[in-house]
Amino acid sequence: MTEDLEQVKKDLEIQTRLAEDRLDRLKYLQADFDNFRKWSEKEKASIIALANENLIKDLLVILDDFEQALPSLELEQNKEGMKMIQKKLVKILTEYGLCPIDCIGEKFNPLYHEVIWKEKCNEEQNTILEDIGKGYQLKSKVIRPSKVKIAEQIKEDEGENNG
Repeated sequence: MTEDLEQVKKDLEIQTRLAEDRLDRLKYLQADFDNFRKWSEKEKASIIALANENLIKDLLVILDDFEQALPSLELEQNKEGMKMIQKKLVKILTEYGLCPIDCIGEKFNPLYHEVIWKEKCNEEQNTILEDIGKGYQLKSKVIRPSKVKIAEQIKEDEGENNG
């Protein structure tokens, strides 16, 4: 009888370890599934963001056309209608996270700006003088850098030679 009792205890111990092992495996599997679900949600958000980015890049061309066309319109009635359409387009793009990069008077930053032209002047070196092509950020990502003209300081000995 004691032998049977010992055998049952051993079997119970083996079954308990087996149950604990399977419970641990189940916990790991559940954690893996949660990680996969989170990764899947991030991947889906990334795909949506990329699709939005491509669409917004395509719409920037239209926004540029508005900015170039508005000053040349002569009839006040037409101009106001075009301005209204432009404002609506800007509002929609802003709601999706688009914002222009303000740069005049700022220091040149290669992450936000692309130098198109350098002009010798008395301004501080690498100060942005003119925004030649407007740049944009989508949320925190630069989708089109500003094309800028920057200051290049006149060297003192250059100024003396000129007069």
